[in-house]
Amino acid sequence: MAAAPQQSKIVRWIDHRLPIFTFMRHELNEYPTPRNLSYWWNFGSLSGIMLVIMILTGIFLAMQYTPHVDYAFDSVERIMRDVNFGWLLRYMHMNGASLFFVVVYIHLFRGLYYGSYKEPRELLWMLGVVILLLMMATAFMGYVLPWGQMSFWAAKVITNLFSAIPVVGDGIVKWMWGGFTVGNPTLNRFYSLHYLLPFLIVGVVALHLIALHQHGSNNPLGIDRKGPQDSIPFHPYYTVKDMFGLGVFLIVYAVFVFYLPDALGDPVNYVPANPLQTPLEIVPEWYFLPYYAILRSVPDILFIPAKLAGVLCLFGAIIVLFFLPWLDTSRVRSARFRPVYKWVFWLLVIDVVVLGYCGAHRPEGWFIVAGRLATLYYFLHFIVLFPVIGWLERPLPLPTSISAAVTKKSSAPVAAASSMEKH
Repeated sequence: MAAAPQQSKIVRWIDHRLPIFTFMRHELNEYPTPRNLSYWWNFGSLSGIMLVIMILTGIFLAMQYTPHVDYAFDSVERIMRDVNFGWLLRYMHMNGASLFFVVVYIHLFRGLYYGSYKEPRELLWMLGVVILLLMMATAFMGYVLPWGQMSFWAAKVITNLFSAIPVVGDGIVKWMWGGFTVGNPTLNRFYSLHYLLPFLIVGVVALHLIALHQHGSNNPLGIDRKGPQDSIPFHPYYTVKDMFGLGVFLIVYAVFVFYLPDALGDPVNYVPANPLQTPLEIVPEWYFLPYYAILRSVPDILFIPAKLAGVLCLFGAIIVLFFLPWLDTSRVRSARFRPVYKWVFWLLVIDVVVLGYCGAHRPEGWFIVAGRLATLYYFLHFIVLFPVIGWLERPLPLPTSISAAVTKKSSAPVAAASSMEKH
C-alpha cells in the first residue's frame, strides 16, 4: 500500500524502508470492524491498557524493591513513605491488578455469551485462556513480594499443593522453594518470574491480536460480515468509543487508588511475615476465590485423596476452557438467538459468584455443601450442558446480515413515530 500523501518526508522515508506506518494505518485505522459492536467490546482494549499500566508501575517499583526476606517488607514500607509518589505507584499497581482481572473476566464472559470461541476463532480463544493462566501466575507471585503474613503463608500453602502429585510432587515443591521451606530463594525466584512474565504476556497478546485481525472481531449478532456495508473503519468510530469507555474506567480506577486503596486487599498483609505464627484465615486475593473454593470443596474421589482431587479440579477448571470450541455443539454463536443457552449462561455467572463467596469463608457448615454443589455444576455446565443444549436447542432465526439488522433497529422508532402521526 502506498504511503498517505499527507505524511511528512521523514515518515515516507522510514515507511519505504520499514513499513511500520503503513502497518499501523491498516491495522488501527482502516481495519474493517463490524458496525454493531457494543460497549462490551471495550474491555479488550481496556485490558491492553491495564497491561501497559501494570508493566510501567512495576518497573518503577522494582527500582526501589529489595528481594530479600530481611528487607522486602521494609522496602515496601519505604516505597510508601519515603519515595516520591511511591504510595501512588504502589496503590496503582496493587489496585490495578484487581481491576485488570475485573476487565479480563468481563471480557471472558462476554466471549462466552456471544460465542467468540467458535470457528474460525478457536486459536484466538485459546490464546486468551493462555493469557489468563499467565496473569494468574504473575498475580500470585506478585502477592508474595510484600512479604507480609498473608504473602508468606499464601506462598507456603499454594506451593505445597504440588506435593499431592504422586512420585514427583515433593521434588517439585522443593524446586519451587529453592530449599526445604519458603525462604529467600523462594522470594528471589518469585520476584524474577513476576518481573519476566508480564513481558511474556505481551508476546501472547501480540499473537492474540494477530489471530483477531485474521478473521476480524465477532459481534453481538454472531454472524459474519457479508460485505463492506456491514463494516466501518476502526478509526474514528471505535477509537472514540474506546476513549469514552477508558474515561469511565479511569474514574473508577482513581476512586480505588485515592479513596479506597486497601478495600480489595487483606489487612493481615500489613504485618511482617512470621513463619512461626499462622494467620487465623489464609485467604487469597478475591480474583482467586472461585478456584480456591473448588480446591477446598472436592472430597475423596474413589482412590484419589481429597488434596490431589482438589488440585486436579483446580487445574481442570481452567483447562476445560481450552476445549469450549468443541464442547459447544451449536452452530449459532450469539446467545441472543439461543433462548435456552441464554438462561444457562446466567446460571454459570451465579455459580462463579457462589464459588467466590464460599472461597472467602471457612469450609464448614453449609459452605461445604454450597461449594461442592457449585463445583459440580461448574464442570457439568461445560462438559454436559454445553453439548446437550447444542443438540436439543432450537435457535431463533438469524438476521440476513449485520447491516440489515442495524437498519431495521434504527428504522423502528421512525416507523413508530410516523404511525403515531397518522393516528
